[in-house]
Amino acid sequence: MHAIISDIHGNLPALEAVIADIDRRSIKRIICLGDVVGYGPNPIECIDLVRERCEIVLCGNHDVAVLTQAFGFHKYARDAIDWTREQVKPGPMSLWPKRARWDFLRNLPDRYTEGRVLYVHGSPRDPVMEYIEESDTLDMGFGPSDKIRDIFTRVEWLCFVGHTHHPGVFTGDYKFLHPSKLQDGSYKVAENAKAVVNVGSVGQPRDGDPRACYVTLDGDTVRYHRVEYDVEKVVAEMAKIGSLDERLGQRLRLGK
Repeated sequence: MHAIISDIHGNLPALEAVIADIDRRSIKRIICLGDVVGYGPNPIECIDLVRERCEIVLCGNHDVAVLTQAFGFHKYARDAIDWTREQVKPGPMSLWPKRARWDFLRNLPDRYTEGRVLYVHGSPRDPVMEYIEESDTLDMGFGPSDKIRDIFTRVEWLCFVGHTHHPGVFTGDYKFLHPSKLQDGSYKVAENAKAVVNVGSVGQPRDGDPRACYVTLDGDTVRYHRVEYDVEKVVAEMAKIGSLDERLGQRLRLGK
């Protein structure tokens, strides 16, 4: 059994709560699907903790934006990325720890494959940037969209993604199942079936539930876990940083 986490976004209390929950279940392996930074007030601490505890860490679009430039983001996401870059990027006189964090982000892979299981941040077609949305499964009278069909041709058995912050299972017959529709939050993937699993977000949930979200994989069974954390502590830390818009904190409270 191992745990899969994603979209931490600089939210240290959420990450610490999730790792504590993983430890409580005696799970040793953690795979992170990216977006360690962006939005939240603790990018440095989150990078350090992910480096320490995660066996595999992939690259997310916010990680790329911190390394380069924030193209295509709304203003308060862009401002948060720019502030994060100021905290993380080493200067000419920076000591080794800061340089090591930057090199860690620079060297993150965009995908990881283990047997018949694929791990990406976005989608099998574009592992960093492409979103897989529930709306991609809608049948407008012409059958499943070309997009979702093409995505599933690139999945051998199971694919884990993040990016949208909306947890749920995309089934091989092009349906979307929110965890609330799964018995005990679990989904079993048959040997001859396919599924794309969005693991949700640790640090920026957006499905109306403010609790941190992650999944475990045990053989052929995926299980969702929700974890309470101190949201107000994060909101208070964000309020101290002028570059982090207050709406980011409001979203944490609502889980949206």
